[in-house]
Amino acid sequence: MKIFREIYEYRDLVKELVSKDLKLKYRRSFLGYVWSILNPLGIMLVMVIVFSNMFRWDIKYYPVYLIIGQTMFNYMNQATSHSMYSILDNASLLKKIYIPKYIFTFSKVTSDLMDFMFSMGAILLVMIVTRVPFSLHLFWVPVVAFELYLFVLGLGLFLAQASVFFRDIQYIYGVILTAWTYLTPIFYPESMLPEWLHFLVVRFNPMFFYVKQMRQCIIEQANPDPKLILAGFGCGALFILVGGLFFKRNQGKFILYI
Repeated sequence: MKIFREIYEYRDLVKELVSKDLKLKYRRSFLGYVWSILNPLGIMLVMVIVFSNMFRWDIKYYPVYLIIGQTMFNYMNQATSHSMYSILDNASLLKKIYIPKYIFTFSKVTSDLMDFMFSMGAILLVMIVTRVPFSLHLFWVPVVAFELYLFVLGLGLFLAQASVFFRDIQYIYGVILTAWTYLTPIFYPESMLPEWLHFLVVRFNPMFFYVKQMRQCIIEQANPDPKLILAGFGCGALFILVGGLFFKRNQGKFILYI
């Protein structure tokens, strides 16, 4: 409750930080926020051309299948990578006045969430072009997005505090992200994985929980699997707990390392 009260008390600062991040991202860009839609569309188009011709996946509505996985993974990638530097980039401010340190990580994850919401417009356009039927199951989309947000925030808090003490984290995490990309069924069906790897991916890869749910409610026009919903919220809660505990335990030492 103390954290919720602090977020409310510093809500104006959070708004300014989120607004600043969004403005800086598209500063001096002619198209501005339109790139939030054009960028995933461009990448999706290239990947569809490459993978549909090289591997010929038998996946219904493959462009939508691809852009869902790509957009969700990109949000996780960008938000956690930005969170890693959220404390170090605000070191000068933290040395001058008291501000709850997690506010900076929270604002980074939230600003990237805004960008992710804009990118959902790209998914909508691809759905229209490929004639994916619209259904009431689309009301599950905000729920899945919230699950992903909780997970990313928890992971972001952990990375933010770890990078203060160990600057090598940025290089290690880069390697992890590369492996994570290929271990998440973004551009291929999970059915092609070897049995042992399939077992690990569908049970221990958090991104699979969220991407699969989003595809179920958009492409399959069905409610997300209850087991995946439970796994998604459970994983988000676990990472919030672990990331929050590590952050709280170590935040008092930040000033000595930044």
